[in-house]
Amino acid sequence: MKVLIVYYSMYGHVHKMVEAAAQGAGSVEDVEVIIRRVPETLPEEVLKKMGALESQKLQSHIPICTLDELADADAVIFGTPTRFGNMCAQMRQFLDATGQLWVRGALVAKAGSVITSSNTQHGGQESTILSFHTTLLHHGMVIVGLPYTFKGQMIMDGISGCSPYGASTIAGGDGSRQPSENELEGAYFQGEHVARIAKKLKS
Repeated sequence: MKVLIVYYSMYGHVHKMVEAAAQGAGSVEDVEVIIRRVPETLPEEVLKKMGALESQKLQSHIPICTLDELADADAVIFGTPTRFGNMCAQMRQFLDATGQLWVRGALVAKAGSVITSSNTQHGGQESTILSFHTTLLHHGMVIVGLPYTFKGQMIMDGISGCSPYGASTIAGGDGSRQPSENELEGAYFQGEHVARIAKKLKS
């Protein structure tokens, strides 16, 4: 069974989260995990000015996702940073090209899940995931979140992302904060949860 992870990460925070989700999904027996990026839409000059060029180069070994890979997967976990409470433009452009998959019903009944990152604690993590779900529902996907059986989303002794809608991390205003152990554990839990749900749907 294939779990496809499709993401965009400008500074590497979402990349780290989806790597944890991949480990979680891969811990489930007979599950193959594939990680893919969506195409970059910004020119190199702009990425350099934004201080994101080095991070992009570190991710360059990860292949760009194709529409056929979406159709072939049994479950898809999407990762995107939040942009004003919504998914980033790179992810939006990629999804806007999936019209032919929608016509064929190629994603119907597949598990779909979302992971995100924001600069601030209230920077739109929940609205990004919830608004992303609209696209998944149009494709007929079965939405899988992060249930409260992941107790880490109940902590009160520190700053942390993660909600019942999906795992998330907080990058900080300057991007210096890296995903915490609790946030990575949330992503791992979500990856494993998605894989188990997908196996039940396939059977």
